[in-house]
Amino acid sequence: MNGNYRGRGFGQGRFQSWKRGRGGGGFSGKWREREHRPDLNKATGKHPEQTPRSLLLQSTLDQFIPYKGWKLYFSEVYSDSIPFIEKIEAFENFFMEHIELYDKDEIERKGSILVDFKELTNDAEITKLIPNIADELRDTPEKTLACMGLAIHQVLTKDLERHAAELQAQEGLSRNGETVVNVPHIHARVYNYEPLTQLKNVRANYYGKYIALRGTVVRVSNIKPLCTKMAFLCAACGEIQSVSLPDGKYNLPTKCPVPACRGKSFTALRSSPLTVTMDWQSIKIQELMSDDQREAGRIPRTIECELVHDLVDSCVPGDTVTITGVVKVSNAEEGSRNKNDKCMFLLYIEANSVSNNKGQKTKASEDGCKHGALMEFSLKDLYAIQEIQSEENLFKLIVNSLCPVIFGHELVKAGLILALFGGSQKYADDKNRIPIRGDPHVLVVGDPGLGKSQMLQAVCSVAPRGVYVCGNTTTTSGLTVTLSKDSSSGDFALEAGALVLGDQGICGIDEFDKMGNQHQALLEAMEQQSISLAKAGMVCSLPARTSIIAAANPVGGHYNKAKTVSENLKMGSALLSRFDLVFILLDTPNEDHDHLLSEHVIAIRAGKQRAISSATVARMNSQDSNTSILEVVSDKPLSERLKVVPGETIDPIPHQLLRKYIGYSRQYVYPRLSTEAAQILQDFYLELRKQSQRLNSSPITTRQLESLIRLTEARARLELREEATKQDAEDIVEIMKYSMLGTYSDEFGNLDFERSQHGSGMSNRSAAKRFISALNNTAERTYNNLFQFHQLQQIAKELNIQVADFENFIGSLNDQGYLLKKGPKVYQLQTI
Repeated sequence: MNGNYRGRGFGQGRFQSWKRGRGGGGFSGKWREREHRPDLNKATGKHPEQTPRSLLLQSTLDQFIPYKGWKLYFSEVYSDSIPFIEKIEAFENFFMEHIELYDKDEIERKGSILVDFKELTNDAEITKLIPNIADELRDTPEKTLACMGLAIHQVLTKDLERHAAELQAQEGLSRNGETVVNVPHIHARVYNYEPLTQLKNVRANYYGKYIALRGTVVRVSNIKPLCTKMAFLCAACGEIQSVSLPDGKYNLPTKCPVPACRGKSFTALRSSPLTVTMDWQSIKIQELMSDDQREAGRIPRTIECELVHDLVDSCVPGDTVTITGVVKVSNAEEGSRNKNDKCMFLLYIEANSVSNNKGQKTKASEDGCKHGALMEFSLKDLYAIQEIQSEENLFKLIVNSLCPVIFGHELVKAGLILALFGGSQKYADDKNRIPIRGDPHVLVVGDPGLGKSQMLQAVCSVAPRGVYVCGNTTTTSGLTVTLSKDSSSGDFALEAGALVLGDQGICGIDEFDKMGNQHQALLEAMEQQSISLAKAGMVCSLPARTSIIAAANPVGGHYNKAKTVSENLKMGSALLSRFDLVFILLDTPNEDHDHLLSEHVIAIRAGKQRAISSATVARMNSQDSNTSILEVVSDKPLSERLKVVPGETIDPIPHQLLRKYIGYSRQYVYPRLSTEAAQILQDFYLELRKQSQRLNSSPITTRQLESLIRLTEARARLELREEATKQDAEDIVEIMKYSMLGTYSDEFGNLDFERSQHGSGMSNRSAAKRFISALNNTAERTYNNLFQFHQLQQIAKELNIQVADFENFIGSLNDQGYLLKKGPKVYQLQTI
């Protein structure tokens, strides 16, 4: 018999020592009974060489251990007095009661079972048998989880044996061969664990404890195999033994188990069936910082987490996850401080379960509706949402709840609110599923001191998922993706930037004009809603479905109405055309308005309740000519309806509630356009096209029509309606008119579509055209396209081009790409 086992790597020495461990030959009678049974391998139909070790263990020891697979979970030798027994029984009863809720095949295939912590603690039997279950799980997590695993292992084994017996009875097979049911090792994964621990509290005293953390995944490594058991071959006698390597620490066996040999040199057998490996992945979690917990001068803390088995690949950078697991320590990385520093340890978390708040529904929904980051709503929240929705003048209330400290600017706030709600994302055709953007982008340009940044920060704090960055301190890779090399393993990992972290949310960019040459990084993210990357042999595309809300100051301090938006911001028309709404805020003195504004500011500083009471007077538009559709005034304009009349009090919705309301509407409401609304938008669009057709440029493109549709959907979503009505479309047309009036009117208040952000983007275009064509002629004649500044002045004089500031004129041509500055006062003509 011993010889029979030897061929399977279960040598005689092991058998002898096991015999001694069992207390001598007390079991020999039973052992001999077993010899007379039909060979086990015939019953299982397996070749003797292929029999896994776990099955051998079970077949020899199950006579004495009532639990199948005890060895898979516990290293201790089984005895009836072990304190775990009653725990295992309690868990077994719990799983037997809930067995109908679990998919048995799924559990066996994945090797894990999800256990709801709240169900465990609320279960009457468990609380009776193990009164301090929560403390035991927190303080001795490994043993408690092993008890759970063994309990479900036992339940499944019994279930499968019952099925096997039924099948045998149906087939009419004889029952003399014992059926060996081999269930794999099953991990119990506890989720919904409470309380959540703050990352800053995870210190040395948490070592070995079971905790739950919540944070954003900022980095994910590749999946690697990790060895948990390794077979070693004794160099002297050829004996094979298997050594378990806990926590991924590699160690050699001390001596050979054969008493006669006791050899000290071994070789590792990587391909032996006794060597066990598993999938392993490490991720980095960064704490979620809400404003009230943010500490001054601290960078957000991060912690490494290790995922194994079926947890790998459960999240990508940018996801918000809740991780429960055991806090462990690892040696500080080699090369840290000095080599003798062996006492330095780093805390990390061995994850037991990962709840991903983003990915669950997105995968499941194939109907084209993408669910955003999932928010949980309590009953109280739902009542509050219902209460908000039933308000009479909801749009006005929400617009005035956004940043109530800033006085006026209702239409700008309305535009920002619509960007927060967003339209619904659609697909152009089902075959290729090319998405059509559903998120509006808004740009606010204007004089300093009008509260642009405050509005931007208010929007980012109200958004269910908002990222706020400042243009003068960000880099291109900080906005998009960074490819970084891992110091320990040397492989590349992607680190998500602001746009990827703001996926399905809002990304606010302040000081948009100070960004230098990083505007190109935004072009793809704004229209295609993804960021593609090709660096160091990695080619990939990451989703960035985010609304960009930008605030910019014009070059030179104040907005110059004689120039176009493009010239004021020194920004290309490709980027500007991607913004759905461009608001221009001008600081024009107006006695009534200034009086109310000063009153408002003083009331806020004094902390009086009147802060919002005398709230608003909009700037008077100086246009009185009705030449364009943009200037036709509706009977009760939106700006008037959104105003708070002096004396009227408005109770603004608190931030937390507004965030829940926006999250709810983004998650569950997907409005469609009604026919009347579509008709209004189409008429407005065609009218605009007709007006811009008379001039020789066409600034109004299909993008404008898509913007109108998106914003109208957002307007319906704001009131949780499934259909966008005629009134919604009219409101949007008015906001769009307001936005375009600012963009296209010149310093005399006349509309001029040649000043478009899409055309050449220059204020005096005809003069520029004449000048460039003259330069082209000169260059062709002289075969030289470099011009000194005085030559340019000479040519302009000959053409009789009257420009107030010639240097500025040349600078504008340089911005637009007609001329290229090659040196001091030297320009090169870019042939067009």
